[in-house]
Amino acid sequence: MKELRIIGAPSDVGQSRRGVDMGPSAIRYAGLQERLERLGYSVQDLGNVEVPTPEMHTVTHPKLKYLHEVVRMCEGICAVVERTLAQGHVPVILGGDHSISIGTVAGVAKVKPDVGVIWFDAHGDMNTDETTPSGNIHGMPLAASLGYGHPDLVRFAGFAPKLQASRVALVCVRSIDPDEARIVRQSGIHVFTMAEIDRRGMGLVMEDAIRIAGAGGGIHLSLDLDALDPMFAPGVGTPVNGGVTYREGHLAMELLSASGLLTSVDVVEVNPILDEHNRTGRMAVELLESLFGKTVL
Repeated sequence: MKELRIIGAPSDVGQSRRGVDMGPSAIRYAGLQERLERLGYSVQDLGNVEVPTPEMHTVTHPKLKYLHEVVRMCEGICAVVERTLAQGHVPVILGGDHSISIGTVAGVAKVKPDVGVIWFDAHGDMNTDETTPSGNIHGMPLAASLGYGHPDLVRFAGFAPKLQASRVALVCVRSIDPDEARIVRQSGIHVFTMAEIDRRGMGLVMEDAIRIAGAGGGIHLSLDLDALDPMFAPGVGTPVNGGVTYREGHLAMELLSASGLLTSVDVVEVNPILDEHNRTGRMAVELLESLFGKTVL
């Protein structure tokens, strides 16, 4: 029996819109542990890693807001993810803003250096301190994991890069900043925009993404709920119209589940303050159910 470990990372220091720190609570409240246990897993909730409160700190670099706080937080995330994987368990990390993935990816890569990533997101998350229009680090985690950006983020955990571009698939993207696009092209990662999903269908796109990310034998999924259209996931900080439908989201998770390659997952950017009756928290749980094998029959 696979053993799952839930890890909360209630961070909102990586972005400017308060409320996403309550994302782990919203996902838990929607019944995550009970639903995963019904699928036959042994599930243990390890609680939350320690995260800073923005009001207790000062922004010293407008292009890297709360840099030192993000790094300290990610050190804790990295340690618990590394330990969980080394014990043979599957970490399910609940954000929090997407800056937590700097720690998540580092922890996974320490145990599984050949891991690939499917980055399921409306945004590229490939900004650096030189390209960011906002200074929010939640727009930088994929770039940092690939070796682009400020040394404190790139060299985090003592090694870089954490990921090989040839094993990264960015799926559902539909909003990339102009200067960020240059880094995306330079990096050589594989990008599947919503236009490509519209044209080819989610099934074929995910088959390609799984082949790319799974080339090293394992896949980490970074699941940003803003990949979904706001019609289905209204409670996110940076919604973008024209996103993935309810069924497309589930199909993507079902295909990744069937591949048998999933090593770990983080789920980010659920903001209950902006939500409607916890629809987005419940959506996160339903997607995770499909990811871990729920089927109709």
